[in-house]
Amino acid sequence: MALSTLTSKGQVTIPKAVRDSLHLHAGDKIDFIVIGDGEVIVRAITKKVDDVFGRLHKTGRKPVSVKRMNTLVKERIRENSE
Repeated sequence: MALSTLTSKGQVTIPKAVRDSLHLHAGDKIDFIVIGDGEVIVRAITKKVDDVFGRLHKTGRKPVSVKRMNTLVKERIRENSE
């Protein structure tokens, strides 16, 4: 069990074991989800645009225009709603 103390300014130091487990670093965002009766879920929000940049790139794939993407999305929505 990791224990921490709340300061008079409402600050808490996240124990090292928890930071390591969540792969937290200085500047990372943390989401607090209150689930009731004194319980909170702490979730690391560490994804940045740079983390996923270029994931869809495939060598040799022809670029697709935004207009074409929108058309394909509309077609797929129509197919799924039938």
